[in-house]
Amino acid sequence: MAKVMSLLQLVLVILFTPSLCCPEDQKQALLHFKASFLNATGYFPLELWNSSSDCCQWERVNCTSPFGSKTVNSLYLSSIVDGNTVLSFTIFTPLFRIRSLTELDLSENRIQGGELLGDSLANLSKLAYLDLEFNSFHGNIPKEIGNMTKLQKLYLTENSFSGEIPASILNLKELEQLDLSFNSLSMEIPIDIGNLSKITALDFSYNKLTGIVPKFMLFGLSMKSCGLAGEIPDWIPKQKTLKSLDLRKVPETIASISGLSLRILDLSSNHLVGEIPANFRNLAGMIETPDGFSYDPGFEDFYFTFETKINDLIVNWKRSKQGLSFNNLKNYSLLDLSMNQLSGEIPASLGSLKALKLLNISHNNLSGRVPASLGDLENLESLDLSHNNLSGSIPQSLAKLQQLTILDVSNNKLKGKIPVGSQMDTMDDPNFYANNSGLCGMQIRVPCPENLSPTYPPEVESKETWFSWEGVGIGYAVGFFVAVGNLYLIGYFVPTKPPNHRRQQRRQRI
Repeated sequence: MAKVMSLLQLVLVILFTPSLCCPEDQKQALLHFKASFLNATGYFPLELWNSSSDCCQWERVNCTSPFGSKTVNSLYLSSIVDGNTVLSFTIFTPLFRIRSLTELDLSENRIQGGELLGDSLANLSKLAYLDLEFNSFHGNIPKEIGNMTKLQKLYLTENSFSGEIPASILNLKELEQLDLSFNSLSMEIPIDIGNLSKITALDFSYNKLTGIVPKFMLFGLSMKSCGLAGEIPDWIPKQKTLKSLDLRKVPETIASISGLSLRILDLSSNHLVGEIPANFRNLAGMIETPDGFSYDPGFEDFYFTFETKINDLIVNWKRSKQGLSFNNLKNYSLLDLSMNQLSGEIPASLGSLKALKLLNISHNNLSGRVPASLGDLENLESLDLSHNNLSGSIPQSLAKLQQLTILDVSNNKLKGKIPVGSQMDTMDDPNFYANNSGLCGMQIRVPCPENLSPTYPPEVESKETWFSWEGVGIGYAVGFFVAVGNLYLIGYFVPTKPPNHRRQQRRQRI
C-alpha cells in the first residue's frame, strides 16, 4: 500500500509541477526564426536567444504555465530591424507554429510580402492581440483573420493592404479596437460590422472607403481622408461615450450637434469657410474642468493606435518642443480650427469652453477684435491666433490665464500695448508678436507712448455676450463641427522607442 501511495505522489508531482523549460517544439520554432533572421541580415538583436537557455527567459518572450507546463503565449518583436533593412515575411513564418500564442506584435519591422500571411494566421486561433502595423504587407487582408475569434485588438495601420475588408471579420465578436488606417482599402464599409457590439475604437482613416459608418457606442472614431462626404450620420448625437472624432478632409456641411462629450475637436487643414459658430458652447466635454472628466480606459487605448507617447505629452510648437502641464491624455481638451478659410469675428462664446488646454484658430481670415472672454479659459496653456486679420488691442483679460505658456498673435493688424501681469510677463518672444500694426510693450522691447490708451476699454469689451455673437452666424451653414483624433497638436507627439514599451499599457488591458 505504501508503494502505491508513493507511486501516486510521484505521478501527482509530475503532473502538477511546472516544467522548468518551455516546450522544445516552441523553442525550436523561435530558434528557426532567429536563424532565418540572422541569415537575411547578418545580425540578431536579441542576445539571450540561444539553444542552451530556457526560451521563457528570453527577452521579448512571455510564457504561462497552464496545466502544469510552460507555454509561450506572448511575443513582442516590434522594431527589431536595424536601419532600412527590409525583411521578407517568410523569415517570420516559424513564429506562427506556436499555436499557444495569445499576443503577437510584429510591428515596425518593414516586413514585405504577405502571400503566406493568411495560412500562417490560420494557426493562431487563440490570439487576442495582433499588431502588424507599420510594415509593408500588400494584397487583400486575409480572410483567415476571421478564424481568430478571440481577437480583441487588431492593428493593421500603415501597410499596403488593398481591396475589400473581408466579410470574415464579422466573426470577431470579441473585437474591441480595429485600426485599418493608412492602407489602400476601397469598398463600401460593410454595414454588418455594426454587429461587432464590443468595438469602442475604430480607425478607417486614409483609405478609399464609401458608405456610412455603422452604429457603435465608441470612445474614438477616425475616418479622415477616407473619401467620405455629406452630413454627419444621425446616430452621432447618440454617441454619448464618444471622446474623439476626426473627420478631417470632409469638406461638406456638418450639422451642429449638442450634448456630445467630445474633448478633442480637430478640423484643421480643410477648406472650411464661413464663420466660427457661436454654438460651440454646446461642446459639453470642453466646458467641464479637467477634474470633472470621467475616465474611460478605452479612450486612452484608442490613442495608442496613433503612436502617441502618453506619459509625457510634448507639443511641437513653432519648431520648438514645449511641454504641457498635464501628463494624462484624459485631462486634455483641444480645439483646432487652423489652416482653413474661416472668416468673421471670433465668437465670445468660445470663452465658455473652460476645459480647453489648447486653442488654435491660426491661418484663417478672421477679423475684428480678440474677445475679452478668452481670458475666462482658466485652463488654457496654448493660444494661437496668428495669421489672421485681427485688429484692435490684445485684451488685458489674457493676463488672468495662470497656465498660459504660449501665445502667438503674429501676422495680424493688432496695435497698442501688450498686456502685462502674471503669465503675460513671460510671453517675451518677439516672433509671436511680429508683423502687426503697432504693438508695443516690454515683451518686445518696444516702448509705448506715455499715457497710451487702449484701443477700446476693457469694460466695454467685457460686455460681449454669446447672444450678440451668435446672431452673426444665423443663416450661415458653416461646414463643420464634430471631428477629431490622432492628437494633432500643431506638431506631433513623440513616439516612444522601443515600440514594445510604448504599447505596454495597451497590451495590459487585453
